[in-house]
Amino acid sequence: MMDSLLETERLLLRPFTAADIPAIFTIYSDVQTNRFLPWFPLQTREKAAALYRARYAALPKGAYRYAVCLKSDPVPVGYVHISEAESRDLGYALLPAVRGRGYMTEACRAVIAQLRRDGVPFVTATHDRQNEASGRVMQRLGMRYCYSYEEQWMPKDIPVVFRMYQLNLDGCRTRVYEQYRQNARVSFVETDV
Repeated sequence: MMDSLLETERLLLRPFTAADIPAIFTIYSDVQTNRFLPWFPLQTREKAAALYRARYAALPKGAYRYAVCLKSDPVPVGYVHISEAESRDLGYALLPAVRGRGYMTEACRAVIAQLRRDGVPFVTATHDRQNEASGRVMQRLGMRYCYSYEEQWMPKDIPVVFRMYQLNLDGCRTRVYEQYRQNARVSFVETDV
């Protein structure tokens, strides 16, 4: 179950609140931040408020959704999510002004440690093959590349090749989440990842 607060050396991870709607708008409206995400950047604060109500106001059972804040500033600069779906998919985003400092790896490590404490057996993560920085975060977390697959990403309606990574938290060495591959028309293993 999601703890209300996780703390790392440089970060505080906490639930989003209604007071964070301006920060949600900043994160979700930034073109660069949302380039490799399936949705279009938000255009209005009203859409940010609606997103807050739909995604953050009441968490579904089994969901982990954290605002990522620097300890020096309580305003969120990004987020880390673990979906409540069977895939336990790890998703994250960080504003460009604070990238390149290891914050996302630090934040994700804290969330993965919470998953371990909660007995979650594994976590997956996928990234657009063109978004190599996201793949490097997954690798630094100790996630293992398993396969690639092609998907028509909606609502942007573009074909994307995703790389799927997985980290088994319970010691199982053979488990691979296959649903992404099974749902794809095209899947393959890249040898140079």
